[in-house]
Formats: sequence, C-alpha cells, structure tokens
Amino acid sequence: MPVKVQGEGELNIKKDNLTIHNKIWPSKVSIIVGDLSAEGAGRWGGAVRPFLLATALRQLGIAVEILGFTNDNIPLSIAPEVTIKRFPQTQYPRFLNSARCLIQAIEGDIIYAYKTKASSFGVGLLAKKWYKKPLILDIDDWEMSWHGGDQWRYQPSFRQRYRDLVKPNGALRQPDNPVYLKQMEKRISQADAVTVHTSFLQYKFGGICIPNGKNIHQFNPEKYDSASSRQQFGLEDYKVLMFPGAPRPYKGLEDLLIALEILKQPNLRLVIVGGSPYDDYDQQLHERWGQYIIQLPKLSYEEMPRIVSAADIIVVPQRDTAAAQAQFPLKLTDGMAMAKPILATSVGDIPVILGDTGYIVPPGDSKAMAHKIAEILNNPEAARHKGYRARERCIQHYSIDAMATSLSAQVLHLTGAEKF
Repeated sequence: MPVKVQGEGELNIKKDNLTIHNKIWPSKVSIIVGDLSAEGAGRWGGAVRPFLLATALRQLGIAVEILGFTNDNIPLSIAPEVTIKRFPQTQYPRFLNSARCLIQAIEGDIIYAYKTKASSFGVGLLAKKWYKKPLILDIDDWEMSWHGGDQWRYQPSFRQRYRDLVKPNGALRQPDNPVYLKQMEKRISQADAVTVHTSFLQYKFGGICIPNGKNIHQFNPEKYDSASSRQQFGLEDYKVLMFPGAPRPYKGLEDLLIALEILKQPNLRLVIVGGSPYDDYDQQLHERWGQYIIQLPKLSYEEMPRIVSAADIIVVPQRDTAAAQAQFPLKLTDGMAMAKPILATSVGDIPVILGDTGYIVPPGDSKAMAHKIAEILNNPEAARHKGYRARERCIQHYSIDAMATSLSAQVLHLTGAEKF
C-alpha cells in the first residue's frame, strides 16, 4: 500500500532526498515486460532498460516488481531485491489467460509498461482499467521500424487472413504481431505518462526523455587492471576493438571490418562479446572476416566491466537507419563509464551522448573509421585523456543517479506529491 500522509500541513514524510507533504508516495512499482525470457529482456541481466528503471526506482526508496512472459525457466541474474514474476508466453487465445494471471499478480501502486507491445503496454492498459492505477509507458525502441515503419500495411487475401487467424502458428495469433503494434501506437495517449530515452522517440511519440543510466560504481576503471583482463580473456597479443553486444546489420560491424581491411595491421582484432541470439549473422561475419574477429561467449552482467577494461577502443559503428536512430546504445555508456576511447558514428543521439569525449565519424564511412582507429592508437595519451572525460560526462548525465532524478519528477507528477 502507498504511504499516506494525514492532516493539513502537520506531517512530512521523507524518502531519501524527497519530502512528501500531504500526498501519496508509492511504495511499489510494477514493471510489465513482454518478453522476460533468457533470450529476451533477461539476456543481459541488469544491463537492459527495465532493470535499469528498477534500479533507479529503488534508489528513490520504491520497491519494484517485474512481471512478464517467458517460454523458459532459466533464472535471471539480477538484484535479489527486485521481485520477478513470470508467466507462460503463449499465443492467442491462451495469451489472454496468461495476461489475466499477470494482472491479478500486480501489487504496485504505479504500473510501468516497457515497450509499445500488446504483451506489455496492452496488458498495462487492461491493468490500469482493472485497478484504476496510473500507467507509465516506457518506449526504448520504435517497434514498427523492424517491420518497415509507418509504410507497413497488412493487406492479405481472405484465405491468408484465415490462415493467420486459425493455424497454430498463424501470424495474428502472435501477441506482438505488427497489426497489434500499430494499434498499440494509436493508444499511447491513454498512458498517464510516457518516458523515452532518445530524441528520435521523443519527437515521434512525445513524453519525457530519461536516458539510460549506468552503475558507475560497478563500471569503475579503478577496480580493474587492463593487462590482467587481457590475459584472462586471451587478448594480450592484440589491439582490441570491442563490441560488447549482439551484432545485427544496422549496427555497422561490416563497415568497421572493412576499416580493418584498409589498415592491414596484423594485431588488430574486433572482439565481439556475446553474439547474436536472433539469427546466423555472426556466422556471416566470420565467413568473410574471420581473420579479424575474436568472439567471446556471453558473459554475466557482473563480468562486463572486466571485459570492457580489456579493450583499447569501444566501437559503436551504427548505420543510419530508423532502428539505430531510435536506440540508446548501452555500449556507449559501458565504454564511457570505464573511461575507454569510443569510436562511434553520428547517428541518432550518439553525438549528444558523447559530446566531445569520443571519436565521431559519418555512418558507413569505413575510410574515416580506419583513420580514427589509427589516430587513437597512435596517440594513446590523448585517447586516455578523452576516455577519462567521457567517464566524467557519464557520471554527470548518464548515471543511475541522473536517471533516478529524472524518474522522481514523473512519480511526483503522477502522485501529486510535492518536492521541497
């Protein structure tokens, strides 16, 4: 139950840096996630958006539960203080029963839906109506960008529509089919508040921009020895360009690998951490550029600062696509927090996030990438200085503390509480 303050101007309740006067401060927030499987939001443990929101909310003195759907029983590696409730990931019509069970399990005073999906925002709208509780929608991707954007249309023949509805794996039996995604976008105004994490998404959907926060105490270069980390992961003989994420075509790794071909330095390697859970794109990269690639297995969130400490350069070579413009690459703040030189492209908010603390090149320009890689490696002291300024910028603007401060304003707005 929420904390209620009685009386007329007689009693104040303090929550960390917030004083609530004659108002209600929530005791718990329920975050709804459409895919809480080990290959979905659970893939990177505490590194992805819903878990970052949970950490920031907990910093405000608010308990958090995360509810979502999964097709596995693999334990998630996250803080034990966050309650996890998982329900079967099913198709229509059985999905309605899973959604009902999830809604009945909600205990929060505020509902926070992650992504504009029927399996999250759609369930959140039903829960809002059921409980009469405020609903926040968090948008961290333009979901329709994966399906052709605003131009996408569902125009099947009568026979195909029947198949999509009736067959066991019919497209319209999938809760997050683009038909339903478009409907969810039309209902964004029904949320009581909207949070986004890039200017692209803010321009398209409105809301308040709350960039991803990094745990700058965990991602602290003073805790790790770069040489020891290199030795641990077998990288001591190489100059390491690190990509700690899941490769996909729009992330520009092909452009970067062409840059390595241009440089022709035998000790340069692109180190990919984790690989793609979506398709065989990793294999395609290896088939053409295998001599330049070292692939490491997926590591736990707790191990990520150690592997990042082994890098000479963190690379974020995004291509200029709608999907890339909508995203806030977590690899950026991984590198910034660990005071690493960062080579990135001028796509979306990347130039704003880095400011003058990184190395920016045009998207798709392999020659410019090759030039910057050589500049960074040939001027290590200047690169090191830029890396430390990147950490300072991360602490100021992209830490969990900064994220919590921005979130507190949304909580105050929804509850009517006053900040003193």
